[in-house]
Amino acid sequence: MAASLKCDVAVLGGGLAGGLVALALAARRPELCVLLVEETDVLGGNHIWSFFDSDLDADDRALVAPLIVHGWRGHDVRFPAHARTLGTPYYSIASERLDATVRAAMPAERILTGRRVLAASPKAAVLDDGTRIDAGGVIDARGAATLRHLDCGWQKFVGHELVLAAPHGLDRPIVMDATVDQHDGYRFVYCLPFAPDRVFVEDTYYSDFAHLHVDSIAARIARYAEAQGWQVQEIARRESGVLPVVMGGDFDAYWQSGGGGVAKIGARAALYHPTTGYSLPDAVRTAMLIAGMTDLSGPALHDRLYAHASAAWRARGFYRMLDRMLFKAATPAERYRVLERFYTLDAALVRRFYAAQSTRMDKFRILAGKPPVPVGRAIAALGERRQSWRR
Repeated sequence: MAASLKCDVAVLGGGLAGGLVALALAARRPELCVLLVEETDVLGGNHIWSFFDSDLDADDRALVAPLIVHGWRGHDVRFPAHARTLGTPYYSIASERLDATVRAAMPAERILTGRRVLAASPKAAVLDDGTRIDAGGVIDARGAATLRHLDCGWQKFVGHELVLAAPHGLDRPIVMDATVDQHDGYRFVYCLPFAPDRVFVEDTYYSDFAHLHVDSIAARIARYAEAQGWQVQEIARRESGVLPVVMGGDFDAYWQSGGGGVAKIGARAALYHPTTGYSLPDAVRTAMLIAGMTDLSGPALHDRLYAHASAAWRARGFYRMLDRMLFKAATPAERYRVLERFYTLDAALVRRFYAAQSTRMDKFRILAGKPPVPVGRAIAALGERRQSWRR
């Protein structure tokens, strides 16, 4: 006989967004019965998430502080024409720490792993084993909805955590090393020094195509390590992914495609930086927003989270316009020049950009001067932007 469960809030999806909501509710609303449902056997999957110190305010940072596994006082960028060190602290979170922290914060019986959601409504969900969950409110955090409603390029990556025979010599992360050969769009390598003999190396592409050639990129990571003089003894971790870089689209259609009337967070709500793909700051702010709500019924959650996500969509049109220029105005082999020029700008402007808090003057400075892409193509891309905004 199928089971029937009751709770105050059911969170569907135990990735970053869902895990942070569970943590925020456990800390701020311990009287609530919260169920967290995840299709796989672990929470958080197999991921490393990073963020800049300036991405979060002090209250929001407190939620993720127990999750941080590495932190650095600054970071580097490298381009063919210049290299630069920026002093903004940088932090990383590993999925294993998220899994352990959520399990420590919640009763074991309220974490349902290895269970796939078959159907969801504002106040109920049905799982693949027949279990029915009746909730005061349901929050869907199961990843992206129907991407055909969005105009996307793609950010795709393969990452390896390398165990080396000798110290790598890095004092801080390399957030972008674009001195590498350009393939399949804008390519850069991302390095996180976890220990003197351990470094996470991620090979990233801003590509027109979503297909990911994992083996080819893995071979490039090996060649990159060899070029740095690193002798690899072991690959301790492997991860890969393909993320949308959104240039435009119909937000309301996208929201509805994820389930009409159901509250949504994370990628299902298009809550991530349109250009960089960073999702952790939005996930933290959304979790804190939910934990501060007095009415956590299904309709109230839907209305508040729809308003939150749609406001973020409207406010971030500038970044989608930049994405359109990057993908439509710059040839794939020349896209690195857009970021190369960007990183010559003021460090405070760069911090605000990553936090999706660019001022009017920031936007003017980003667009001012000689463009790093052909003028005609830039104008055409801006014209496409206006067409996209009408949808």
